[in-house]
Amino acid sequence: MDDTKLETLKEWMDDSHDIVFFGGAGVSTESGVPDFRSKDGLYNQHDVQFDRYRPEYLLSHSCLMNEPKVYFEFHRQKMDTCRVQPDNAHKYLAALERTGKLKAVVTQNIDGLHQKAGSRVVYEIHGSALRNYCMKCGKTYPPDYIFDSKEAVPHCTCGGVIRPDITLYEESLPEAAVRGAVRSIAQADMLIIGGTSLTVYPAASYIHYFEGKYLVIINRDELNVRMDAHTLVIKDKIGEVFTRLAELQGLRLD
Repeated sequence: MDDTKLETLKEWMDDSHDIVFFGGAGVSTESGVPDFRSKDGLYNQHDVQFDRYRPEYLLSHSCLMNEPKVYFEFHRQKMDTCRVQPDNAHKYLAALERTGKLKAVVTQNIDGLHQKAGSRVVYEIHGSALRNYCMKCGKTYPPDYIFDSKEAVPHCTCGGVIRPDITLYEESLPEAAVRGAVRSIAQADMLIIGGTSLTVYPAASYIHYFEGKYLVIINRDELNVRMDAHTLVIKDKIGEVFTRLAELQGLRLD
């Protein structure tokens, strides 16, 4: 890890007062949650039960409506993060929020690990697998309800289908979360992008609202974003970077 870049990041953060973090699946991989597009990601896992389906279809509104048994079996096998614990990336962001420097986390993840680590201002632009609701009457159900249900397709007491509150392909992103995310990014003087390929739209386009001073990218792969004198790129695991940064800043990762 480049100590000079870490020192630069610390100096930039010292000079910033309105930091926003924009993250994706790579933030949670160190917690054991697979990402989607890496060589070990969900899209590259071969499961004889699902091999005849495109991964995007298994995560689509069409699959939920047309083949609900397939949709819920995939969801139960691949999306259960109820017992997963936050890693140091989540813990660092929660600690940074407590200092008053970090104003918001914008996440593409649906695992709820930022909140579990203690972050309070989190915009989940793809929803959350920890929230469930009836498609007919709107009644809400606890995080583990779908995973524990004995029904192939879980049903509400009213007869409606209970689904996770996540944004599937072919569905619109949640308006309130999007508004909060865009507003926070537009107001930030530092934007940290981490653990994301920036290939999922429209979510990836929200970073273009950033007009602040410092842009920081912490990612193992190259990203197609603006580069200028105040752009810092660190190609390391985000959990390791934040662990070292916490040591430099004297922050406890509880």
